[in-house]
Amino acid sequence: MRVMVACASKHGSTEGIASAIAERLHELGHDALVVRVSEVPDLSGTEAVVLGSAVYAGSWMTEAIGFADANAETLADMPLWLFSSGPLGTEVHDDEEQPRQLPELTEKLRPEAHRMFSGALDHSKLSFGERMMVKAVKAPEGDFRDWSEISGWADEISRELTDR
Repeated sequence: MRVMVACASKHGSTEGIASAIAERLHELGHDALVVRVSEVPDLSGTEAVVLGSAVYAGSWMTEAIGFADANAETLADMPLWLFSSGPLGTEVHDDEEQPRQLPELTEKLRPEAHRMFSGALDHSKLSFGERMMVKAVKAPEGDFRDWSEISGWADEISRELTDR
């Protein structure tokens, strides 16, 4: 099955998750392609989509929301999974659902599932303003992505696609 894994990633962490998902789907026999949402020409020939975005200040990136809005009708009519990347560290205490747009995205796109993955923070990739923000909120530096969790989710997606 042809699966597009589309993502919005500012510093590459979310794109790394998308690449890992596409690679695992490919290993499981799917024709999987990873692409940034800003570079998706159209969805013709695509049979399923995994759509993800980095989360900043509780929200998906603007280009991910724009892609979802522009392609809502098409995405709602095909198998679709959503993922978000953002929490840092090993413990996240935030009662607010993230991304903020998830209820609206779920209603509009009718995805099979949404998964939140921890992200990564490399100070060397940040602008001065971003470094000051990170310092102010005491965000821990490091790579907190759980590759086995990401691979396991890709396995679940593959099983669901195969069972269709």
